[in-house]
Amino acid sequence: MGLTVAIVGSGPGGFYSAAALIKEIPDCRVDIIDRLPTPFGLIRAGVAPDHQSSKKIAKIFERTAQAPQVRFLGNVEVPRDVSIAELRGLYDAVVLATGAPKDRRLGIPGEDLVGVYGSSEFVGWYNAHPDFKELAPDLSTGTAVVIGAGNVALDVARLLAKTGEEVRATDMAHYAADAIDVAPLADIHVFARRGPLQAAFTHKEVKEFGELDNAVTLVDPAVLPGEDVALEDKGRGSQEKNIGYLREYARNKGDEKPVRIHLQFYAMPVAVLGEGKVSAIRMERTRLTEDGKVVATGETFEVPCNIVVACIGTQSMPLDNVAYDERNQRFQNQDGKIEDGLYVAGWAKRGPSGTIATNFPDGSQVAEYAKALVPDAFKQGPAGLDQLLADREVRVVTFEDWKRIEAAEEAGASHGAPRRKFTTIPDMLGSLG
Repeated sequence: MGLTVAIVGSGPGGFYSAAALIKEIPDCRVDIIDRLPTPFGLIRAGVAPDHQSSKKIAKIFERTAQAPQVRFLGNVEVPRDVSIAELRGLYDAVVLATGAPKDRRLGIPGEDLVGVYGSSEFVGWYNAHPDFKELAPDLSTGTAVVIGAGNVALDVARLLAKTGEEVRATDMAHYAADAIDVAPLADIHVFARRGPLQAAFTHKEVKEFGELDNAVTLVDPAVLPGEDVALEDKGRGSQEKNIGYLREYARNKGDEKPVRIHLQFYAMPVAVLGEGKVSAIRMERTRLTEDGKVVATGETFEVPCNIVVACIGTQSMPLDNVAYDERNQRFQNQDGKIEDGLYVAGWAKRGPSGTIATNFPDGSQVAEYAKALVPDAFKQGPAGLDQLLADREVRVVTFEDWKRIEAAEEAGASHGAPRRKFTTIPDMLGSLG
């Protein structure tokens, strides 16, 4: 038997690693393990439901999953069902591709009030992630606040501003689409600590704010750079295109459509206010120093609201005694290597940054390390894991099982949606009979 590799996590980091391994080591055997019955990680549970084109990469990953050297083992949780130490005893190499599932905290008073959410849980809620089905945010409010200047912040604001008809044509969780449909939201504020030139969102994302059926986007022209300021044009992160769209929105009056999205810069949250639940958020004006650092000005203002979504990043989580970098909130590694036979890829390696394709080089690096390994004849590999999981009565979901789950979701779709997602693991397993 050739080299055996277990990959923990079936998101982009995991699938790019599997693809690189079978390309560079054709006789290897790769098992991709995920705690959910569904593969593809954030492609299914993180990409905005109205961005179906971004999900097409799943078709490429599907070809990898169906390669003869690769298996998908869903509904298998590490370390609940099998530990990292046990996997290392069974396989020649183990790759951690567990992503960055935990929300970073705002670190301000009141952030634990009811109505304050992190982006991971809020996005998981509207994307039908089983962990967040019961989140049930109360959208019966006139004003929502979103903190952050990245694509996720814009996703959240854009989806909250859509009509029920718009969101029902996506694969958004049906309960989320229903809640957004009846929400009386009239104002959605998006706050960024820095200015529009430093914003992390891409021009594709900001362009969509001019295409909403029910919402108009507003920007204070005073925060935009003058026509004489040199702007960078670097593809997806183009300042030139971003500022062009923001200048268009600065010309809007605010009464063109029922919902107003306020893109606001140079302001940071300092406290969430309320008794038991959110009633307002206190913001402080900021400015940038010559070296680009954010400085508080001492000028504060308050925005009455009943929901705050903090889109300020996520972090990896420690796992099963693997060396962990608390400061950078990812696994300790040197270019993807934790130690011989134990590697890391994707956000668990680098932190949550970049696009889906940014994970591709991580997979290639894993394959380079694996090529130097010699198969251990005493390691049982996939057969050993099968026996261990059978002894522990774990209901393993294969890729063929997943395709049956997917077919059931597609069959249940309506309103032109691509699928109606199952929202609980029992429902997913129940669809298999």
